[in-house]
Amino acid sequence: MADIDLRHLATLAAIADEGSFGRAAARLGYTQSTVSQHIAGLERSVGGAVFDRPGGPRPVRITPLGRVVLDHARQLLAGARAMTDALDRFRAGEGRIDIGTFQSLSTTILPRLVRRLREEHPDCDIRLFEEETDPPRVDDLDLVFFDGRTAGEVEHRKLLDDPYALVARPGDFPDGPVPLSALDRAPMVAWPAACDQPRVEDAFAGAGARPRTVFRTTSNEAVLAMVRAGIGSAVLPRLVLDDLFGPDSTLSVHELRPAPPPREIYLLWPAGRTHSPLAARAIEIALEVTAGYR
Repeated sequence: MADIDLRHLATLAAIADEGSFGRAAARLGYTQSTVSQHIAGLERSVGGAVFDRPGGPRPVRITPLGRVVLDHARQLLAGARAMTDALDRFRAGEGRIDIGTFQSLSTTILPRLVRRLREEHPDCDIRLFEEETDPPRVDDLDLVFFDGRTAGEVEHRKLLDDPYALVARPGDFPDGPVPLSALDRAPMVAWPAACDQPRVEDAFAGAGARPRTVFRTTSNEAVLAMVRAGIGSAVLPRLVLDDLFGPDSTLSVHELRPAPPPREIYLLWPAGRTHSPLAARAIEIALEVTAGYR
């Protein structure tokens, strides 16, 4: 049974539908001798005749063995057509993509990427996973946005530098750039000491500034809410501020001197991973979107 050819099964189904070898040949675009050869090969594979051939103008009749083969042949042919359609959609960029992200990317860069993918491939299946973990979960995702490089079997593609700025209530600091030294012992609202936050705090220490951290939270909105409430100022990446700040007379944004090293935004994926066409297109769009950002 291992040598059954799908073409032979398609020929079987065409003859059963048309009632003759000649009409089946015309439907399939074969010669009648080719149709006869297909059926002879099929009969050798299944060990018996699949059609009775009365001769003359009378239609051929399928045998009991042929009926068994035909029932399964139609299922196999339908499955082959479904697989072909699925492969065509896959090559055209449909299918599923799993993307890992983090808070500030989820509200700025990622919506632009998702919108572009959906416009180009309306039937694609996009799954998003937001986790604030260090190191990020990479192995079971197609692509991961992360604010830094990570060790292990991971490939990196840098997308952009995201500079930090000071956000405070108007009047808390003079207009214009603020020296890092001015933050010494100043009350500060900050992220938890994970991901890129330790590098920011090292930059403070290098400038001789040791702010008093009065509240830590993973929520960007909560950081700004506490700054508005007057509990302290905050140092956040511009990507966060551009998304959440907007026209707001209750807050002011200052450059820092010297500027802390910018947060580096990377796109990660497992090393050696063969990308689907959809994932490859997502990488291209991510590069385009971030190239035009600030």
